[in-house]
Amino acid sequence: MLNLVKVPTTDPVAIPETKAIMDQIIEAHRDTPGATMVVLNEMQSQIGFISVYMQEYIADKLHIPVSQVHGVVSFYSFFTTSPRGKHTIKFCMGTACYVGGTQQLLEKAKQVLGIEPGQTTPDGLITLELCRCVGACSQAPVVVLDDEVAGRVRPNKIPQLMRPLQEDK
Repeated sequence: MLNLVKVPTTDPVAIPETKAIMDQIIEAHRDTPGATMVVLNEMQSQIGFISVYMQEYIADKLHIPVSQVHGVVSFYSFFTTSPRGKHTIKFCMGTACYVGGTQQLLEKAKQVLGIEPGQTTPDGLITLELCRCVGACSQAPVVVLDDEVAGRVRPNKIPQLMRPLQEDK
């Protein structure tokens, strides 16, 4: 049973509006085959992330071990356990991109934004992420800005690519 006394006031479980969304999702999919994955996908889609407290709450409501929920969340890279920025910049770490210079692109982005992969800028605008092959190997190295793929990127182009995202306040 989730100890609501320990839940931070900023966590979705502690916010009545988002907790109601969570309850609705769980109730709608409780008896669906593969309910854990379905519920987690819906939570990620509607709330944007799945905190540790959310995982405990989901496990409790679905009557499954929290380790099962955590196992799914930690296995699939599209789940995140903390809020993402309004925009995401993903650096493909697939072989072709890595060999093509992704690491230099990432270093430039870290320099410009002042954050590390997995972090979000203090203004909540941009999250840097690493990802596996995005299937655009002929365009290596590739950077994915939100849902737009930019190929054959060079480090000097990173600030120019990021500018529209930085200006979208």
